Amino acid sequence: MLVPSRRRLRLEVWIVLGLSLGQSAVYSVVQLLDKLTRAPLAQGTSTLNRSQSSREYFDLTYQLLDIIFALVPVVLVIYFLTEHRVAGRADSTGTSAFGKLGFTFARPGKDLLQGLGLAALIGIPSLGLYAAGRALGITTTIIPSALDAYWWTVPVLILSAIRHGIVEEVIVVGYLLDRLGKFGWGMPLAIFASSMLRGSYHLYQGFGPFIGNAIMGVIFALVYTRTRRVMPLVIAHALLDIVAFVGFSLFGKAIGLG
Repeated sequence: MLVPSRRRLRLEVWIVLGLSLGQSAVYSVVQLLDKLTRAPLAQGTSTLNRSQSSREYFDLTYQLLDIIFALVPVVLVIYFLTEHRVAGRADSTGTSAFGKLGFTFARPGKDLLQGLGLAALIGIPSLGLYAAGRALGITTTIIPSALDAYWWTVPVLILSAIRHGIVEEVIVVGYLLDRLGKFGWGMPLAIFASSMLRGSYHLYQGFGPFIGNAIMGVIFALVYTRTRRVMPLVIAHALLDIVAFVGFSLFGKAIGLG
């Protein structure tokens, strides 16, 4: 089996984060500073799913392309985590990263139940934290969806939610904890780094979402260290986003939001 050096692993991590959520974190910090220097944060707005064209099918095309290309770093992570073996040997096909991450359908019932439980555990307090952040003036108004109402709006929002679940949980939890462990980091420090990264790419929404997502990151990382399965985290994250995106799109205006 080919064992990469620590130097190579560090370069690998920088490449993955630079192409994905590390890049998002940098932009998020800049966006936060932009909002802070314009007006009080409470007057700011953060829109998560924007329309990208006034022409229906071009907008659909842009939305689908965003979802597809956002998953490319996940494919890269799967490739890096696959244990490649020396060519010519009987086991030269290597070991898949899907099993290593627990990103499989091996136990759908248990994964779904754990995902539902985590979604409830995170989702309900998040509403209170958002309200508190708004009251304290440290959180922007969050608009989960600003897509126009087309026949494809709800399916695209569901796909977008699944995309976020896969990208964030596979990279920030499964991949990053694996690589930080190989750097010799203790698990508490690795979990702290993972949760801070998760919080940082939500900073454009304000300090409340930063705190909430950092706490979510700690909980998800602890669950992963016990189960060694990222699938329940993906399910929980996707469910949270589906409720937020689709619920806002369907009922936001009816209840005076947006």
